[in-house]
Amino acid sequence: MPSIFISGAATGIGRAVAERFLAEGWTVGAYDIDPVTWSDEVVAGHLDVRDAASWDAALADFATHTGGRIDVLDNNAGIIIDGPLASAAVADVERLLDVNCLGVVLGARTAFPYLRGGGTLVNMSSASAIYGQPDIAAYSASKFFVSGLTEALGLEWRREQIRVIDIKPLWAKTKVADVDAASVRRLGVRITPEQVADAVWDAVHPRGRWGRAKVHHGVSRLDKALALGRKSGSDRMAKVITRFLAG
Repeated sequence: MPSIFISGAATGIGRAVAERFLAEGWTVGAYDIDPVTWSDEVVAGHLDVRDAASWDAALADFATHTGGRIDVLDNNAGIIIDGPLASAAVADVERLLDVNCLGVVLGARTAFPYLRGGGTLVNMSSASAIYGQPDIAAYSASKFFVSGLTEALGLEWRREQIRVIDIKPLWAKTKVADVDAASVRRLGVRITPEQVADAVWDAVHPRGRWGRAKVHHGVSRLDKALALGRKSGSDRMAKVITRFLAG
């Protein structure tokens, strides 16, 4: 039975991913800093993604249920702060970077020996990593970090047969979208956690060589169109579009 370990699985996208894979017959590890109480069918446990020892203990615990191997690790946990960066509390910025950046690095590093030989690392990025977003600047930058790490590890771990990908949705109906950002008002919150979970499932099960080679995965038509436009357009055009959507 294939297995997936998910961080930040108590609520939101993490829970939706867990439920999606559970429905497909996978062994699911749902770990979070908050208690995971929504199902007795998952392997649940405590995880503080900012702490290396917590990662070691959580993955070792889950591996006792999977025969020592993990097929997929979903680096899902993440937080957000909004408002002008100049007035943000330093402690809030530090916590965001610890969870969104350090947490992803520690998750990837700890998962490496469990994924070797055919596993997949899924990192939760964001459409805010297409072009830097005002009012959520630190969050947006953290997601650029995630996308950059994804690309680097995809090359670094290629010989170990570990596939590394990320998911880059627009605003989904979770606590992360409960912010006062212009892009929320302009674009709305139209994506459900279940849609993101479906995108994770599809990304983990690519079709053909082209699908397997794909690194960055969108969720909705709009975020896919924005990503394509960013690749094919100029910085000036991307800036103008972003100012309209989020300025």
